[in-house]
Amino acid sequence: MKAPRSRWLRRELLLRLMLPLLAIVAASGVIGAYTAQRLTDRVFDRWLLDAARSLAHEVRFVDRRANLDLPSVAEAMLVYDETDKVYFSVEQDGRHLSGQRGIPEHGTRESRYRSGRAFDASYAGHPVRVAAVEVGDGSGAQAIVLMAETTIKRERAEQEVLAILMPLGLLLLAAAIAIGLVVRRTLRPLEAIAARWNARSHVSLEPIAVDDMPRELTPFAAALNDLLGRIRAMLAREREFVATVAHQLRTPLAGIRLGLARAAEAPDLPSTRQVLGELDHSTQRAARLVQQLLALGRLDPEARGDLDFVATDLAALAHDVGATYLELALDKQIDLELREPVVPVVVTAQPELLSEALGNLLDNALRYTPRGGRVVIEFDAAPPAVRLSDSGPGVPDEERNAVFERLVRGRQATGEGSGLGLAIVRDIAALHDATVSLERSVLGGASVKLCFARSTAKAEGS
Repeated sequence: MKAPRSRWLRRELLLRLMLPLLAIVAASGVIGAYTAQRLTDRVFDRWLLDAARSLAHEVRFVDRRANLDLPSVAEAMLVYDETDKVYFSVEQDGRHLSGQRGIPEHGTRESRYRSGRAFDASYAGHPVRVAAVEVGDGSGAQAIVLMAETTIKRERAEQEVLAILMPLGLLLLAAAIAIGLVVRRTLRPLEAIAARWNARSHVSLEPIAVDDMPRELTPFAAALNDLLGRIRAMLAREREFVATVAHQLRTPLAGIRLGLARAAEAPDLPSTRQVLGELDHSTQRAARLVQQLLALGRLDPEARGDLDFVATDLAALAHDVGATYLELALDKQIDLELREPVVPVVVTAQPELLSEALGNLLDNALRYTPRGGRVVIEFDAAPPAVRLSDSGPGVPDEERNAVFERLVRGRQATGEGSGLGLAIVRDIAALHDATVSLERSVLGGASVKLCFARSTAKAEGS
């Protein structure tokens, strides 16, 4: 698949600003040319029609026949022009009465006026503009007076009018330069943001100051600062995770190493077996710790979009998780009870992570509940929730928030523990938009409730 070409913002801005400008200039040129021709036509047509009407006033009708008696001096004055050649003709019913023969009575680009009409034609080998005026005697007899003039003055007048439009080219050049400068000046704050971000990102991830930026660029700068903040948070989580791994693995690895040394120095087989049993216990503890650390490493809020959330039955999932802890419960003679809900409690969740959270809660409950105690798993439908209650020592009120932090254990906690279980549960709950709370249970110990924002049972059933 071909990679998409990168775009230049400056080029796009110039194109989007220059193309409308070119269209406006082109339209102005076309309109100007049309206006120049229309204006010269109207001015010169009216002059030509006035001359034709003056000649028409000299036409006389005798017995319905037109007659023009024009002195030679008047005829000379009528056709005189320093620039153009002027011709005239009077016709009646195809009969030539006066003037030059063969002037066309019709042509192209005809314009009609109240006093007559004007059109383009060709006469005596020259392009001419002809004005035609009809005259009658009032009884139905008609004659037509034609005045023709070459178009030299018209063409010069049109050129002079068009010359007025020539500065549009200079205006276009000036506008293009101005647009280029404006675009460059407008993009300068963006370039400054990029330069500032590049300069700072190599040495610091602190936010970029946005006080001196245009308001339109504030969302862009805020997005960059938000990205920097997320990178800082991600690096902080990575550093915290590395520190947690180093801290937690140091003790079990040291125990395993010491156990191996003791096994090598054991004087007899029973002593060796005893040391190997302790090593097995340390290995299981290290394996559980590694599992928790791996789960902790997966709980990155930035990876939430990559998780596959599906409709999950809380009771069925808790039943499967509880089955893996039956042997531990039997060894400690703990009554592990799962109270099935009346209706299925279905939530949108990532099953593996939710299993890890329930496993940590159940492991804590079984670990700190004394022999012969009880652990109960029950459910709420609205809002959907799962609750684990035990008959252990519980957690004092002043410690109920602190125990959800990493590496923190309650003062009453006995036995082995990493202080990561409830922190993992808290982070998994956050990924599911759920809350986790710790209270005293009716059994006398702790009660941990994992509550979800909403159920998907209706959606599943529809």
